[in-house]
Amino acid sequence: MTRRLRVAVLSGGRSSEHEVSLESARSVAKALERMGHGVVVVAIDPEGRWSLGGSPAGAARLPGPEVAEALVGADVAFPVLHGPFGEDGTVQGLLELAGVAYVGSGVAASSLCMDKDLFKAVLRDAGIPVPRNETLRAGEESRTPGGFPVFVKPARLGSSVGISRADDEAELEAALALAFAHDDKVLVEELVDGVEVEVGVLGNDEPVASPVGEIVLPGEGWYDYEAKYSEGGMELVVPARIPGDAARRAQELAVRAFAAAECEGLARVDMFVRGDGEVLVNELNTMPGFTATSVYAKLFEAAGVPYEELLDRLLQLALARHERRGGLRY
Repeated sequence: MTRRLRVAVLSGGRSSEHEVSLESARSVAKALERMGHGVVVVAIDPEGRWSLGGSPAGAARLPGPEVAEALVGADVAFPVLHGPFGEDGTVQGLLELAGVAYVGSGVAASSLCMDKDLFKAVLRDAGIPVPRNETLRAGEESRTPGGFPVFVKPARLGSSVGISRADDEAELEAALALAFAHDDKVLVEELVDGVEVEVGVLGNDEPVASPVGEIVLPGEGWYDYEAKYSEGGMELVVPARIPGDAARRAQELAVRAFAAAECEGLARVDMFVRGDGEVLVNELNTMPGFTATSVYAKLFEAAGVPYEELLDRLLQLALARHERRGGLRY
């Protein structure tokens, strides 16, 4: 067990995943306190105001003296933030400037994985298979990677916000309008006919993969925001009901994608397994939902790593990276 630490848990944030972050952060903070660590919660409200514990007193658009003191005085920061302005390298950059050790990937990896277009380009260059897509910017003529159906996605959002399915040209135009309301870069991606699976990755230089989990949805829906966060919206089956070769391939590709993006600490890799056993990497989340019942925690629980041990390992990884990077010359 890691020695007693002062941990600053960052929660909330400006993204549409604000409430999800609050729930994750509460779970993390309570577990860290049970483990004997000193915990201070730094809250970021939907307007981007920072405060200690959510108190309106002293809340400011940038960390004020009390918040700054809490961050700099912490042994480790745990940015339990999802989506833009938290999971995309912005907060990681602030923590780097402050010289604070923190859980999760660094600035470049966080930013890269938030941008689905750039992430897929890096994976293609590394020889890792991904679904086909076209990338569009505002004003460009609409196009698909090979007919319909397709999914249309903002390039830099999470939790399926702004995503919709299009089965024809009319639906494509409506889907593009929705996606462009959230981002000025949009992906039009092929619909992959296969089993949706997820793999957790844990580590720095020698990352390990969790067992493969299968996402099971009720009815004929797809894995949208409601499915992810509503009670009964989805079921996680571990191990996934796929052939052993496909499961091993999924674990291999998850670790390879993690390394190609230069991630550290943790990630959840979302993939598809086609009927012929081919595995495609779809997305990588550098700070997935983090309650004890979230997919990432469940995947490692199935590997014999309970929630508090998982948190302990993440703290150790954060400190090890901070120490390693502290020895570099700039």
